[in-house]
Amino acid sequence: MNGLIIGLVVLIGIVSILLVFWLKEKKQRELLTIKYAGITSLEEEAEKLSQSLASILQDTQEARSTYEEKRSILTRLEEQIAIYDDTLSFAEFGVYEPQFAFNDGELFKERIALIRNEQKALISMGLATICDANWTMNGSLSQGRTAVKRQEKLSLRAFNSECEAAIANTKWNNANAMEKRIINAAEQINKANKSMMLSITERYVQLKIDELQVTHEHREHKKQERDRLAELRSNERQEARLRQDIYDAELEEKRWQSKLNEVRASAGADTDTKLRQRIEELEQLLAEAHERTERAKSMAELTSTGFVYVISNVGSFGEGIVKIGVTRRLDPDDRIRELGDASVPFTFDTHAMIYSGEALKLEASLHSEFHAHRVNLSNMRKEFFRVSLDSVEEAVKRLAPDAAFIKDREAQQWQETIFKRNQILDAEQTKREAEFPLSI
Repeated sequence: MNGLIIGLVVLIGIVSILLVFWLKEKKQRELLTIKYAGITSLEEEAEKLSQSLASILQDTQEARSTYEEKRSILTRLEEQIAIYDDTLSFAEFGVYEPQFAFNDGELFKERIALIRNEQKALISMGLATICDANWTMNGSLSQGRTAVKRQEKLSLRAFNSECEAAIANTKWNNANAMEKRIINAAEQINKANKSMMLSITERYVQLKIDELQVTHEHREHKKQERDRLAELRSNERQEARLRQDIYDAELEEKRWQSKLNEVRASAGADTDTKLRQRIEELEQLLAEAHERTERAKSMAELTSTGFVYVISNVGSFGEGIVKIGVTRRLDPDDRIRELGDASVPFTFDTHAMIYSGEALKLEASLHSEFHAHRVNLSNMRKEFFRVSLDSVEEAVKRLAPDAAFIKDREAQQWQETIFKRNQILDAEQTKREAEFPLSI
């Protein structure tokens, strides 16, 4: 009896387990039925999945192509940013790139660039300022160094700004005062930073004074050029007076010669005393008039001052062609404007305008220097030479060491023309691509 009961219990347990598994399996089938209720055919579902995969692969390929393009742009921008990294970092100290006028000479630019580069080197090496203490903040040496660095930036920024103002306002009559202003600015900033034992180094202050002195010398040189221009104007007025004197003297000489001829013709063989005296008087007046004419011509020949100019016209003649000439105009730029009139499509750029008391001699020396490079070997009045600006600059510095030489070419009208032509080409290219796309 007990065995029967046990058997029933075991049977019931097995049936219960099987029932549980069956219910669980039924539940899973119901869930799968609900999940895949929209699938009516395995082939259709496979086709959908295949299309989806193709679309994903296409999107992936487009993403890779776009990535390569954007990565190329990123690389180019990173290269460009690298150029300005130093400029931006030095700007935090108040050190900016110097701005030059178009007529500033190459020598002045080079000297300023050397001084500015040395200033930047001192800042980069941490030698523009000095701190004689290892400060800590909140017990942290690192925070202390950060605080010192921040104060260094503020101090240099204030000092450099003061120097920029002093240099910008330097004139012939206040150069010493502006130098004292720079020294005083350094002293005041060092005094304010005394509690931190921080100061601007003497070497950095001296570099700023050097920059001021170079700028002052350059402005003095330009002032001397203006003075020489004023002298040239005076010489040209004097030359004009000499030409008028020559004309008046020659006219007077002709008048006395004519009268003398008339008296001689009327006298004939007559030896009357009065006529002889008149003829002698007219001969004396004629001799005096002739002497005045010769003296006026001699004085005019002594006036040989003028401007030797070096100009180019890249839009009209291309690269490597320069014109070297001389002018004795009141305003030498009038001659340059005259050369750039309607006979050429673009105006000339001036690279050197050299005032000289021996202008013709200097011009002849430059012509002789580049004779083998003349564009026109038949007509020596055509003063064009196929030579680089560097070669002309070297010759000018050798023959006229104090002359300023500008290698920059403004060529404004030519540059504007190139830009407009590129705009037209771009518009035509865009129009062609719209009409005939690369793919459809």
